[in-house]
Amino acid sequence: MSDSTGPVIGILLFPGVEELDAVGPWEVFSFWAANVASGGPRVLALSPDGEPVRCAKGLRIAADASYADAPPLDVLVHPGGQGTRPLMGDAAHLDRVREWRRSTPLMTSVCTGSLVFGAAGLLQGRRATTHWRSLGVLADSGPAIDVVHDARFVDEGDVVTSAGVSAGIDMALHLVGRLDSPAAADTVRRGIQYEPARA
Repeated sequence: MSDSTGPVIGILLFPGVEELDAVGPWEVFSFWAANVASGGPRVLALSPDGEPVRCAKGLRIAADASYADAPPLDVLVHPGGQGTRPLMGDAAHLDRVREWRRSTPLMTSVCTGSLVFGAAGLLQGRRATTHWRSLGVLADSGPAIDVVHDARFVDEGDVVTSAGVSAGIDMALHLVGRLDSPAAADTVRRGIQYEPARA
């Protein structure tokens, strides 16, 4: 981890980000940090210039810092949304993602955030998933990606990808289990009253 205060988790914001892709993991991690974790984890919202962003459905969300001003991160969450399509061809953003990859122990994505990871070359030779409508796009987003169908999330150790929207909550709870313990993850799940239907 970055220091004795606990992990620093950065959730990316950008124009056209899907609201729940960002806010779902934020709810999980911030509840964990405030009510369960020891050591003072920090959860930060990061936007390209530190200014608020307009999300895919119109919600405006403020940021804590710009990408450039963000502290060293232990976990990065790259949400999805319609805004990921231009990011797939944005050389500066892809370079930034690669820079984070070099310095961030755990890179994660929600929904079509994995398409950006693919375009940045992070998923070569790895298993990954995304929203079911974009599985074909994921396969084409980078070389040698092993696309996993019908998975809520795929954990490849230092890179974790999840399926669409609400699957980001499942992934975030899984990550709390990794960063803390399964019992902590279950306490968070009960605390936010997340009770997904089970077949």
